[in-house]
Amino acid sequence: MTNETLETIKKRRSCRAYKPEQITDEELNAVLEAGTYAASAMGRQSAKIVVVQDAATRAQLTRMNAAVMGTNNDPMYAAPTILVVLADANSKNAVQDGSLVMGNLMLAAASLGLGSCWINRAKEEFDSDEGKALLKKWGIEGEWVGVGHCILGYPAADPKPAAPRKPDYIVKV
Repeated sequence: MTNETLETIKKRRSCRAYKPEQITDEELNAVLEAGTYAASAMGRQSAKIVVVQDAATRAQLTRMNAAVMGTNNDPMYAAPTILVVLADANSKNAVQDGSLVMGNLMLAAASLGLGSCWINRAKEEFDSDEGKALLKKWGIEGEWVGVGHCILGYPAADPKPAAPRKPDYIVKV
């Protein structure tokens, strides 16, 4: 059985090379809306999505993320849009809720022909004083855990096809 959603899931790959032009507001809003419809524990919607498209903040997040890795490389792959996914630190399911948002964001991006990639280390970034200062600057109050960054943009190259699935991926009992 196949359908459009299942085909998008099978074809979505992480994109690590982006064209410099910014995605359209229409594309961004469609991806964001999909993120807001992610399942969440008890329907509490504990996650929050921060849209970062300005060069200065993108550079700051890139620097902060690289510092966590101990490198000077660009862990955001020069993507023109960074979606920071946070979740209420007081929620018992914060990481799970934020992870479902990340999944929806990436699948929606793929369905629109956009490239995306989950970039880790948001937890460490927003546990830092600099990260907490950014949250305050953005008007985000309370205790938040960084779940991930969903980078978005137009792919600079076609993605490689998916590797074959491992034979013991599924166990039926």
